[in-house]
Amino acid sequence: MQTSSKKTFGRRVAGDNIWLGLRENEQEFGSFKGAFKYNVLESETTVGQAMYDELVAYATENRGDITIILLGGRGAQAMYRLIAGLAQTDEIDELLGRLHVFTQDALAPMRMNNGLSFVRDFERLLGPAFFSKIKSFTPMITETDDIEGDLVSYVEKLESLGGIDLFFLGLGPEAEAASHLCYIKPGCGATFDDFAGIIPISSSILEHHISKFKVGGSEVSEEDETECRNAAYILTLGPAAILGAKRIVQAIVDASTAPAKRASFKRMIETELSGNRTELQRQVDVNPGLLVRLHNDVRSFVLPDLFE
Repeated sequence: MQTSSKKTFGRRVAGDNIWLGLRENEQEFGSFKGAFKYNVLESETTVGQAMYDELVAYATENRGDITIILLGGRGAQAMYRLIAGLAQTDEIDELLGRLHVFTQDALAPMRMNNGLSFVRDFERLLGPAFFSKIKSFTPMITETDDIEGDLVSYVEKLESLGGIDLFFLGLGPEAEAASHLCYIKPGCGATFDDFAGIIPISSSILEHHISKFKVGGSEVSEEDETECRNAAYILTLGPAAILGAKRIVQAIVDASTAPAKRASFKRMIETELSGNRTELQRQVDVNPGLLVRLHNDVRSFVLPDLFE
């Protein structure tokens, strides 16, 4: 995937959804023919190590600062535990000092310290030493009177750093074996040129969000859950952010607790992609999980329980 260095963001309304997009720079796809490649590893710990190894390899291959997008929920927890331990030593201080860290989605409006917020979960998993050593941390702001304005500021900061180097992704299940990446849900009208969006919350994503946090060990109070269930919007990075990242690292480790992911993954890897851009856009709107197949540098790590 290649994108122009010039980034001009425009606002587009699609139904009840608001998208911030790259209006003057149409995404150009590489080749996506052939089978989707993924690596089946033996344990969640092994997946976490593989994800960390990808971060180290990228840092070795490239000079300067590195902009990464954190994955919420279960998928990257093993990597975060590994990094949290190393951050308490000086072993990876040089690497940490090069990192600009961003979140990829959020529920809003909601207090930033809600136990069901990604920010609180990242703080719990990565620890204070990590956040004291990285170059910057920029979450999506959910405790604000100007959700859209703060999302614009978030996007502008991300692009001012040169875009995304490493995008850590999962795969969320949807009805009819569809799937979501970030929180780009089926039928939300996102196009390939949309970088970030604000969309009405859906019951399926809300339940998936709460469930994955509880399974992942987050401390969630009754007040936290009530506030979360009253959230009206999802803030999410969009297709252009995913497709424009220099490398994607995907992890799917929780099919045993989210069994719908099995059918979603099967549909994602088996769907025949259209060579027509308009039809391909329709396919992706129906099943946003297909976006990962349009990127030319993806490292996907899964567990055997995805195929049981």
